[in-house]
Amino acid sequence: MVPTVLRHDPRLAHIGGGQGVAASTVRRWVLEVIALPAARARRLGQVSNRPARSGASVVLVDGTLIRTRRRTRRANRANYSGKHKQHGLVVLGVTDETGRLMWVSAVLPGRTADITASRRLRLRERVHTHGLSPAGIRGCHS
Repeated sequence: MVPTVLRHDPRLAHIGGGQGVAASTVRRWVLEVIALPAARARRLGQVSNRPARSGASVVLVDGTLIRTRRRTRRANRANYSGKHKQHGLVVLGVTDETGRLMWVSAVLPGRTADITASRRLRLRERVHTHGLSPAGIRGCHS
């Protein structure tokens, strides 16, 4: 059930209902499976060391909106991106100078702008500690 939920994003009551499993149980299973790779993910400080050691001076920062289904009530407003006119979640990615993905942030509400997300995550300060400069988001550079 968990791979189906992660791949197709069906309603939890529908996916569990056919097997006699409550939606809350399916939600708990999904969260447990997501927590496993998240716990092993490298932190930004760890991945910033690699380009700094190789002599790089810049990392590229960019955000994207991952489309999601429309939520209900208040959650609906937080996940609506006025820029894209869609519901979704925002993630920021950090790449080295060649474009190789080094780090991806946790998801933020869809209404969050890239620059706001970078400020909230303190990307500039965290990357500067390793002698690198972020590029790609206006206002995030040094």
